[in-house]
Amino acid sequence: MPKHALLSASASHRWLNCPPSAKLCADIKDEASPYAKQGTDAHSLCEFKVLTALGQHPPDPTDGLDYFDQEMAYCTDEYCSYVMEQLTEAKTHCKDPQVLVEQRLDFSKWIPEGFGTGDCLIVADDVLHIIDFKYGLGVLVEAEDNPQMMCYALGALDIYDGIYDITSVKMTIFQPRRENVSTFTIKKEDLLKWADDFLKPTAELAFNGEGEFKAGDHCTFCKAKATCRKRAEYNLELAKYDFEMPASLSETEIAAILPKIDDLTAWAADIKEYALQQALSGTEYPGFKVVEGRANRKYTDEEAVAFVVKDNGYDPYEKKLLGITAMTSLLGKKKFEELLGALITKPQGKPTLVPASDKRPALNTAKDDFSEEE
Repeated sequence: MPKHALLSASASHRWLNCPPSAKLCADIKDEASPYAKQGTDAHSLCEFKVLTALGQHPPDPTDGLDYFDQEMAYCTDEYCSYVMEQLTEAKTHCKDPQVLVEQRLDFSKWIPEGFGTGDCLIVADDVLHIIDFKYGLGVLVEAEDNPQMMCYALGALDIYDGIYDITSVKMTIFQPRRENVSTFTIKKEDLLKWADDFLKPTAELAFNGEGEFKAGDHCTFCKAKATCRKRAEYNLELAKYDFEMPASLSETEIAAILPKIDDLTAWAADIKEYALQQALSGTEYPGFKVVEGRANRKYTDEEAVAFVVKDNGYDPYEKKLLGITAMTSLLGKKKFEELLGALITKPQGKPTLVPASDKRPALNTAKDDFSEEE
């Protein structure tokens, strides 16, 4: 069995929308980013804390983690607390629920050679609960109709349905750095119908390198996103608009452009980064050259700097109040609320234009204010 599945659950949002991308990306080398490595460290800590809370004695990985800090300590504590709360809830409708951590799941019944690892499963009568820890800060991940979670649920059902009387599946994304706990529940028969009617035939297309290329928000983590012709065609559709006089665009035209702006910006950045890496490898692009960018000065040895400054009668350090996450970790959640709850406020966020499907409530606009005055 290969270490990484061709049709991984984590990439299912992409290959379900663009089946031939799976084979295309398989030939491109994987390079783990610092963010991915940070996530791996956080998952190791989550596993240790949950197993310890369950009364087991796993080795503490903390000293070997490259990215460990107080924020990671706090976020993984929160995750562990959430898992134990859900276990307590499961015991109200099942006398012997099981908690499985970093469980290997096989969903090859629907996806050729399909397998993955579930962060946490709480298996009980009535409800099977899949919990996935996301340490990333950049992209908000929703549980609703999340194909990665649904694949994990299928793998868990394949093992435990029959051992437990499961009627529905609950899927939770726990993303503490975005203050996001997103949960989606689906009936078992509806999940199995989705798997048979949509997942299985689409996975077969992807596994065989068939189907049609399609661009969209699923391109974000595609390894071929910089050179994909379909994505280029999708974004270059905007070229039909005359940007020399943006004020002349009608509201209808602007409404047609808006959904593509984020994809267009991301695509342009991906092309630029790809071209830079190719140029560094020797590729020449007519009219362009590689130069040294601006750089800020930095200390070669911070401890030596501090010693010299202190030795000359100065204080080299500045005092800074701990951030809310670090302060919560220092005091503990209960003590933090008790001491500082009244001193915490969340200012109104900057107005942002988003698609109507976004779950956040709409702000009042000048038009709304005028209507209220009328």
